[in-house]
Amino acid sequence: MGELAPRGVLRVGDRIRFDGRTKQIVGLEGTALRLVGEEGDVSVLAAGHVMAADDFELLDRGPEAVPAVTLPPFALMDALPEAVVEQARFWERHVVEVVTGLPPDAEEGTPARPEYDPAWRTLVEREAAKVAELAAAGQQISRRTFLRMRQRYEAEGLWGLVDGRSRKPPAPVPGTGRVDERVVAAVTEALAGQTDLSTGDRKRVIMRTQQILADRHGEQEVKLPKRATFYRLVNTLAKGNDPFGSATVRRQRALRPAGPFTPSMAARPGEIVQVDSTRLDVMAVLDDGVVARPELTIAVDVTTRTICAALLRPAGTKGVDAAVLLARMLVPEPMRPGWSQTLAMADSILPHERLVAVDKRLEHAAAKPVIVPDTIVIDHGKVFVSKTFSSACSLLGISLQLAPPRTPTDKAIVERTFTSINSLFCQYVAGYTGSDVTRRGSDPAAEAVWTLAQLQDLLDEWIICWQHRPHEGLRNPYMPGRTLSPNESYAIAVARAGYLPVALSAEDYIELLPVVWRAVNDYGVKVDYRTYDSPELNRLRRQPSGVTAKQDLWEVHYDPYDVSRVWIRRSDTRRWIEATWTHLPMVRAPFADFTWRHARQLLADQGQDDTSETAIARVLANLLHRSGKAPAGSEQVMARTRAALETTSRPELPPAPQADIDDTEAADEEMPVTPFGVFNPLEEEGRPLW
Repeated sequence: MGELAPRGVLRVGDRIRFDGRTKQIVGLEGTALRLVGEEGDVSVLAAGHVMAADDFELLDRGPEAVPAVTLPPFALMDALPEAVVEQARFWERHVVEVVTGLPPDAEEGTPARPEYDPAWRTLVEREAAKVAELAAAGQQISRRTFLRMRQRYEAEGLWGLVDGRSRKPPAPVPGTGRVDERVVAAVTEALAGQTDLSTGDRKRVIMRTQQILADRHGEQEVKLPKRATFYRLVNTLAKGNDPFGSATVRRQRALRPAGPFTPSMAARPGEIVQVDSTRLDVMAVLDDGVVARPELTIAVDVTTRTICAALLRPAGTKGVDAAVLLARMLVPEPMRPGWSQTLAMADSILPHERLVAVDKRLEHAAAKPVIVPDTIVIDHGKVFVSKTFSSACSLLGISLQLAPPRTPTDKAIVERTFTSINSLFCQYVAGYTGSDVTRRGSDPAAEAVWTLAQLQDLLDEWIICWQHRPHEGLRNPYMPGRTLSPNESYAIAVARAGYLPVALSAEDYIELLPVVWRAVNDYGVKVDYRTYDSPELNRLRRQPSGVTAKQDLWEVHYDPYDVSRVWIRRSDTRRWIEATWTHLPMVRAPFADFTWRHARQLLADQGQDDTSETAIARVLANLLHRSGKAPAGSEQVMARTRAALETTSRPELPPAPQADIDDTEAADEEMPVTPFGVFNPLEEEGRPLW
């Protein structure tokens, strides 16, 4: 059977180079080579050592050796028409017979024909005999052409015998053919300039290309392709950039990294958490007759894809909202009335018993782990670079990592999670708006039926279901064929990391709230024209705090979504004192800071004194209790107030020691008022969940 030598074979007589020396193989002894140098020196070396040399090279073969096989590009061969491949196979049969004396399909033991026997005929004689044989069969070919075919076959294998018209070399830029490279560069530049422009047509790109060529090379200097070729060139170079489609998609694609980039990788829960905000694709009933898209802020753990926390707010998320989001990440999610027991942590794959041993509050928690972040990745949004949020992270020992501007790939996981929320949750909610106006229904606002608080409750329940849903991005290297849920991934990651997180305490939660420094006077503490007082402040009145850097003022923390009370830190015991607004009986409901500022603005618009605490309290009470259509300009304020009133409460502070209360100076009896309450994760609206 006529065949060529296997690729990579060393035989006696071959000349090789290694370690800067040229030697000839004169013998083979097992895996050792007997070599003779140019000066006649003889050595025996291991074949592996010789071939491992950096400069190892097979120079040429001995006179008795046959050429090595060159593997053709199989994928390219498969892409060729069948007739072209058959023609190449035809020529291969004749070339191999000339080189070896036998065709490739010759049976074992078949003798070579006399005119092709290498023992009796030279290579030139065999080539002449083959040309004559082909001419007699009606296949006219010159000896020079056959010589080139044989040389291409020895260099490229079967691919060298393919018709040149079918394997013409590709253009410098794929799909551009023989168009002048200067025209290709100008079209590419013109297409790149469409990114931030409104979408136009191809004619505009062609005119811009002509202008670039004229400015760079002069008029009539570069020959332009024909009109049809020009349009085909523009279409070819525009693939993947969408310059004539959606402007939004075009700008998003332009933000992708130009080259290979490393995705965010994390090995343990909380190592990297990504935080971002976006408008939710759902209309919510913010207040009576007020319908708008709320703003969603979420935190996603990179390791487990856990949605650590999600917060819905009317448009205009503030730094304190981001701090509240951080606080919600660090407290357990309680089971709520109406939730299925299958969503409880006790019925999930999470290490419930180990977690309860650390924190009893997790006994009746929902199946979402508490993840303490080490690093939070944020963008340059003013909410996340605010002093409130950065101070909260610094307090908890969390490092902040800023993503470069206009680089969504640095927060790809949280961006993709927004898409999942829209496709898996929002589209099933009444009032769904679609991702853009082209996907929007005729009147989604008329379909909206959920208030912001109800929508928040639905989203919280959906997030627990998300924790049980297998995620394509979560796979275990020991079970590559199975996708894991965020809870399964957390259970595996916790076992690998070897630690369990401790949930946030009530004191820590108050530490996350905004702070102001005020004096404790006879009437109490005044913040933004509101007076707060408590019997526990009796020992602090007119006394210096001892903090000289703050002019001996006292540290006061407040919740902007419930300014009906504040917390003052005692300098001796470091314990918090809760003080209530003195005019709260007039309002009889907790209220937010933006509601108070809006009430002051209403007074100022009427030409009245907006610093009068009593006058503001009357306006505020009227604003909170007014029924029917709200006054113009008040809708958004009332909506945000409603959202604050219905938001889940916070961890509850431990009771104050009785010794710290001066019973002789107790406050006057007031009408009973129920403020927001500090969050107890195991209670809902003041009632235990079990």
